[in-house]
Parts: sequence; C-alpha cells; structure tokens
Amino acid sequence: MKISQNSVVTMHFTVSSEDGVQIDSSRKGEPMMYIQGTRYMIQGLEEAVEGKQAGDSFALSVEPEKAYGQRHDQLVQVVPKSMFEGMDVEVGMQFRAGTDDGEQSVSVIDVTEDEVVVDGNHPLSGLTLNFEIEILDVREATAEELSHGHVHSAGGCGHQH
Repeated sequence: MKISQNSVVTMHFTVSSEDGVQIDSSRKGEPMMYIQGTRYMIQGLEEAVEGKQAGDSFALSVEPEKAYGQRHDQLVQVVPKSMFEGMDVEVGMQFRAGTDDGEQSVSVIDVTEDEVVVDGNHPLSGLTLNFEIEILDVREATAEELSHGHVHSAGGCGHQH
C-alpha cells in the first residue's frame, strides 16, 4: 500500500542539521507512527513520504519554509525578571506566554540579575533539516483514529475523548 491521505505510517527516522549534528532519531527506540495529511509532521516530510511504501528508505533535505519556518528576531524579547517572581528561572526552561496573537511557547535563552531573555521561535526554525527515513508499515487509519486525529495502539488510544 502506498502512503496517501489518512494512511497510518510507521517509520524510523534520523534528523540532523546541515552540519551533520544529529537532532533526533527513533532508531534506538520505538518507530514513529502518525496519520498522513493531519499536519502532525512538517510539510516537507509529509510531501516526501507521499506515495512511498513499506520497505522504502530514502534521505531528504527540508528547507526552513517547509519545516519550522525562518527565525524572526522580533520573537526574542527581554522581560523583567520580576515577571517570574518566586521562580528559579534557568536557560532552557520553556513557558506558555500570553501574546497579542494568543498563547505561545517561549524558551529562556539568557538570564541576568534583572532580566530574562525569551525566544518565541521554534528551536529548529531557520534550519535546513536532513532526514534519513525508513518506512516500516503503511495501513489505512481506522474511523476511530480519524475522528480522534491520532494513531491508536492495540486496545485503543488509552485516554478519554
């Protein structure tokens, strides 16, 4: 069966930056499973697997526009440390912050005595991502999976809807 809209795809992947630094991999653990066409995966990866089938292995590069977008300097902001009163704020922490565009995830990238620098960009924004993909299985999603919007393991999805 070829991968198409609403296929459940089971695959192993390794993703690296352009300079060869590995960012993530499923190879030493469980393979990734997702429903094709639900925007669970980045656009460039969903486009690349379309029409592939179990047993296919391939490599691809995904430009920022079809991955996590370009970086936007205006999403880096310096805020008073007093906004985090009572918290031990450290570089790398992530928070949900209220913005003019609604809630957004931000990462702490610097902390001084009086200020905290937060970045609303996705950590992989601005990067071209290199993937190595191995398609392990392809099947049709069940009606229940499609209505819930995610893949179910044997015995159901494990949570209430």
